[in-house]
Amino acid sequence: SPQIWQSALSTLNPNPTDSCPLYLNYATVAALPSRVSRHNSPSAAQFITRLVRNCLPGGVNRCIVMVCERSEVFASACALARAFPLFTHRSSASRRTEKKTVTVEFFLVGQNNGPIEVATLKCLASATEGVRLAARIVDTPCNEMNTDNFLEEIKKVGKDLGITPAIIRDEELKERGFGGIYGVGKAALHPPALAVLSHTPDGATQTIAWVGKGIVYDTGGLSIKGKTTMPGMKRDCGGAAAILGAFKATVKQGFKDNLHAVFCLAENAVGPRATRPDDIHVLYSGKTVEINNTDAEGRLILADGVAYACKDLGADIILDMATLTGAQGIATGKYHAAVLTNNEEWEKACVKAGRNCGDLVHPLVYCPELHFSEFTSAVADMKNSVADRDNTPSSCAGLFIASHIGFDWPGVWVHIDIAAPVHAGERATGYGVALLLSLFGGASEDPLLNMVSPLGCNGESPTEDMERDSKRRRLV
Repeated sequence: SPQIWQSALSTLNPNPTDSCPLYLNYATVAALPSRVSRHNSPSAAQFITRLVRNCLPGGVNRCIVMVCERSEVFASACALARAFPLFTHRSSASRRTEKKTVTVEFFLVGQNNGPIEVATLKCLASATEGVRLAARIVDTPCNEMNTDNFLEEIKKVGKDLGITPAIIRDEELKERGFGGIYGVGKAALHPPALAVLSHTPDGATQTIAWVGKGIVYDTGGLSIKGKTTMPGMKRDCGGAAAILGAFKATVKQGFKDNLHAVFCLAENAVGPRATRPDDIHVLYSGKTVEINNTDAEGRLILADGVAYACKDLGADIILDMATLTGAQGIATGKYHAAVLTNNEEWEKACVKAGRNCGDLVHPLVYCPELHFSEFTSAVADMKNSVADRDNTPSSCAGLFIASHIGFDWPGVWVHIDIAAPVHAGERATGYGVALLLSLFGGASEDPLLNMVSPLGCNGESPTEDMERDSKRRRLV
């Protein structure tokens, strides 16, 4: 009744959230923080996921009514999707006959609060599917999600979109000069691979490449991790998983530019064929790398991926996404990924896109002339791990990747380190899917993605000069 509802609302004191059970726990009403700080998302996305996980009553058919403004619908939907992970191997789940159904309704308040269009709901469905796909891959252990099975996931998405992936595998990687991917993955039972899904529409004016770190398991290689730090390393493919989920959703919703999703897949295993510290590998860029730490492997495979995006795909904008450094969580925390980029406009765009979509981002120091000397080698072009771990290791790790395109490369390079936000406790978050959809929303045909893009309908638009400038300078 209205009276019960009003009395429930009057008891809520969000600090930052609060909830109240209604009528024998059949329903719960919960309030989000009334204000958030400037480095948080106005949607309070992290709190939405937490509230739903903690407060949603049990049962097979469940309903969520989300009251928010139109500008927060996208972030709220992605946050809700995170609360319902797909992966489980609990025996009770396999015995359950009836399927659980969760119905989500949006009630819009504030400005522009008319009904939600069917097209918007379709976009939300694509985005939330992408989030849950990425989370499922990250949650799946390596005895199932090995490089072979990850390739099957890529082929499945390709088939869905009518795209055949280009795949370079095993010894062919070695023959074609991918010393990074091959060197990291050659000791594993399931061989390493580079896979590319390409969307090339008519009338495209620029080429974008997303490069994902897909280390399906990271033992650390011969520089092996300890027994307490190795559990959880099934999640080291979070960057590649996010790019797969985002690519599927982006292409489904209509994307106007050339978009390549590049997956660098390997299992960093221990064995007689494993790379040794002191080995020197020639990477796809042609640069030589002396290995001083086999546990700094993500940067080796991504270096090959970005060099391929630059040389073979002719990308104007290269974004790589990776669970790259434990130091990221120390630098920017559990909820904000770290961004390192050669372009200030894109740095601002990443932060803004993060606030719009709930996948939060915060900048790292970009200063190769001060930091790249950490990789100095007496016998090769560079080492793969820093001399001083106290000198911004997350920035340095990103710079290693950039050095294989070249610091003077005229295009836009963006590196997103998602090591901490890829999971919350024991569960994957599907982090990165919403961020990519929002960041590149300006090149989408979808009105909702346009709205949440950093240059969306907030009254901001690129200047005339930027429009006329070289295509490399455009924010999609």
